[in-house]
Amino acid sequence: MPLESINPATGRVMQVFEEWTASATDRVIEEVHGSWPAWRDSSFAERAALLRKAAEILRLHAGEYAELMALEMGKPLAQGRAEVEKCAWGCEYFADHSAGYLADEPAKSDGSRAYVAFRPLGLVLAVMPWNFPFWQVFRCAAPALMAGNVLVLKHASNVPRCALAIEEVFRKAGFPENTFRTLLIGARSVAGVIENPRVKSIALTGSDAAGRQVAATSGRMLKKTVLELGGSDPFIVLADADLAKAAKVGALARCNNAGQSCIAAKRFLVEDSVYSRFLELFVREMAALVVGDPLDEVTQVGPLARQDLVVDLHGQVTDAVSHGAEVILGGQPLESPGCYYPPTVVTGVKPGMRAYHEELFGPVATVMAVRDAEHALTVANDTPFGLGASLWTADPAKGAALAARIESGAVFVNGMVKSDPRLPFGGVKDSGYGRELAGFGIREFVNVQTVWIG
Repeated sequence: MPLESINPATGRVMQVFEEWTASATDRVIEEVHGSWPAWRDSSFAERAALLRKAAEILRLHAGEYAELMALEMGKPLAQGRAEVEKCAWGCEYFADHSAGYLADEPAKSDGSRAYVAFRPLGLVLAVMPWNFPFWQVFRCAAPALMAGNVLVLKHASNVPRCALAIEEVFRKAGFPENTFRTLLIGARSVAGVIENPRVKSIALTGSDAAGRQVAATSGRMLKKTVLELGGSDPFIVLADADLAKAAKVGALARCNNAGQSCIAAKRFLVEDSVYSRFLELFVREMAALVVGDPLDEVTQVGPLARQDLVVDLHGQVTDAVSHGAEVILGGQPLESPGCYYPPTVVTGVKPGMRAYHEELFGPVATVMAVRDAEHALTVANDTPFGLGASLWTADPAKGAALAARIESGAVFVNGMVKSDPRLPFGGVKDSGYGRELAGFGIREFVNVQTVWIG
């Protein structure tokens, strides 16, 4: 099937790419694998210099890349520029810190000397999503490349131009030919790439369904995987919280990138005593968000990336309403060209409704009242997902104590959940396993080798 670049704000097909054949894909994989020995033997200093150059190129072309994201998946320009800057920061961070993260570690033994070394695995397959089309790739590629691996990218089929632009960043930065390549293939071709004996490790960011498929194929081939999957993050507001700040940050946490984020706040759990006041403030903040053309600088919420996402999201809302939930704000696709869904607030969501159990991948927030902190924890953990959580309280010590009982890969007390190169990122339960970023992330892409000298 061809890979189509479609503007979600207009529905216009901008460019069509023919999907590569299996033989063409295998040829590129062989070329990338062939580049690995020289890259593996390069120094940290050599790799870091190239990664810093990639950061320079990203910043130099930030406006161009932001416009590309706006056109290809609907991200507002300001958010696109921020994403490019984050990629540059990630490149610089791993250029600065990888040698330390992967330095040999002395170990005690019965030999004259023993140490633990961290060796690159070889060729890493990165299967990446469309929602953060630059950052998702760079947060995998920067540490993997610094560790001495080479990469092939299978990007989401609706962002082929972003995928090719990222390959061009590495080429312009001076990385050796075939150190990083984009594969123009669809989802059905991923299994064949995993089965290729030259591929040694797989990193996937995507849905839990995609994660199960990749994990099954990789397990059969005995290959290491890092899976960052979906999330249904709770946003817990306790009675002593700063309600105005929580409402303002909550609206951003729900609607950034049109709500298309695995770590977006999705389930707002508010103590009974402040529920009405928080709901009033939150609805006001959600209603104030500017929906529009992602190429307009004032736009805060652009279109969803595809029309099928609008259909799926609206199906979850209508299912909740049909079972007794109430729409307080929004709740209907916009009657305009493109894939627009407005900021939406739904109350009265209960177990059994799709909106209670499923991830809402769009600007739809469910707001539920809870009796107290204990009840909030019970509802927060009543999900198959476990990626992130946000908890709001005037007592940071109380927040830290409650965080220890939340089943998620990250808990942010009095803040919006976000990824940061300095902090490990990943989930538990159906949100996947393994970690990206920081020292934990770069060590996912290495052979932890024991060296014993007698």
